[in-house]
Amino acid sequence: MRRLRPRVCGRGGQTVNPRRHRTRSGLSRRAFIGGAASAVAGFTIVPRHVLGGPGFVPPSEKVNLAIVGCGGQGRTNVRSLFEHADAQIIAVADPIASQNLDAFYYKGTAGRLPVKAEIEKHYAEKTPNYQVAAYEDFRQLLEREKAVDAVLCATPDHLHAYVSITAMRQKKHVYCEKPLTHNVWEARQVARVARETGVATEMGNQGHSGDFIRQTCEIIWAGAIGAVREVQAWTSATRWNKGLTGRPEDEATPTGVNWDLWIGPREWRGYSSALNPVRWRDFWDFGTAPIGDFFCHNFDPAMWALNLREPLSIEASAVGPVDKYIAPAAGLYTYHFGPRGEKPAVKFTWYEGGLKPPRPEGLDASDQFDGNGILFLGDQGALSSPGWGGRPKLLPAAKDQAYQRPVPSLARSKGHHREWLDACKGGPSPSSNFEYGAALTEVGLLGLVALRVGKKLSWDAKGMTCRNAPEADAYLKESYRAGWEIPS
Repeated sequence: MRRLRPRVCGRGGQTVNPRRHRTRSGLSRRAFIGGAASAVAGFTIVPRHVLGGPGFVPPSEKVNLAIVGCGGQGRTNVRSLFEHADAQIIAVADPIASQNLDAFYYKGTAGRLPVKAEIEKHYAEKTPNYQVAAYEDFRQLLEREKAVDAVLCATPDHLHAYVSITAMRQKKHVYCEKPLTHNVWEARQVARVARETGVATEMGNQGHSGDFIRQTCEIIWAGAIGAVREVQAWTSATRWNKGLTGRPEDEATPTGVNWDLWIGPREWRGYSSALNPVRWRDFWDFGTAPIGDFFCHNFDPAMWALNLREPLSIEASAVGPVDKYIAPAAGLYTYHFGPRGEKPAVKFTWYEGGLKPPRPEGLDASDQFDGNGILFLGDQGALSSPGWGGRPKLLPAAKDQAYQRPVPSLARSKGHHREWLDACKGGPSPSSNFEYGAALTEVGLLGLVALRVGKKLSWDAKGMTCRNAPEADAYLKESYRAGWEIPS
């Protein structure tokens, strides 16, 4: 196993890799090792990437990780990675030094410096003086931190594709939070680059790695509710900026915030507390509304169990205004999928912001029917489960209690991050890899296109176009600020 070398501080307090430092005589460490090696016949130190090629991590080694995006979800991922002894976080990047999240469900303090400090404290229990490299710009991190094997992206949605593709092109394994991208074209590009580079990838829809979503698939495949012709899913999530319409007023940029980097590929606008932290989800330029936030969790069981990937049509309506800048407080989205082999056509409806389907028959009075969930309606019954791929339940409850669940046919997961870490070390691809994640993301984002266009769309998946709405092209692929174009 590779020995861990403490990191030291370089110029300006930037933490750097000690292997770049020079000895007191002015001789670089690399040159010193090279000279020593030539003096010992037959003895050579060879970096592991030379032995195994770019992206190679021997099974016996730790995976050196960089965290890009140190807000609440980035910090959540860091804490999950602490549970894995072979995960080693060596660098972080975020344009925001520190911010308070007490007003949101994350709570506490996050940002580049607090997350760096939390990581160092964790690893210092076994490695005194452990230090993590910290950068505003993740591109500088990738340029300088050559020991990084893998990148975890937890930025706002509008940077997911740019970060993921940039990292994959440098042969870094990538985990990216959901939704995988900000628009449909980006989803296609991320999936393509993942195939071309062959790196280990995973999207952060954590419920996909649970046992319950597998049970849902197995119950439906066993025919417990017959042919499924309708599915409904919902989230109670709504807008953060209640009552706001239009573009928010510019405010003074707080100390420690590199706002130009935060804006990234979008058109420049001034800082606003209506955008940061967390509230950016409401705005078309940066977030993807409640459907973007929760669709990859709650629609996932339907996509997996029924292979719902290419809708024929999509339509949407809003509660509240749909203006140029900000999403509505709630929406209702309807997708129609054609037959897939022997499976019949399916109507899928997404509810958000307090909207939800009629309470299904057979649901016990004690059963919750709010928050997040999914309902399958078959010819011979119904099945429901909570969000994030929760425990499936046949309706009515008496039927569920009497039902003998199928013998597992799907391999059980060792855990969401565990799947990705194992893949980084040569194991099988995670079940929610970028190929799957891009398809799941695309379906959800098509709902937003229909909402913004304002009419029912006829979708040509192969041509990536809406046959009856050429105006949808502006939402399928967005424009990018100079210097922030998606890498090819």
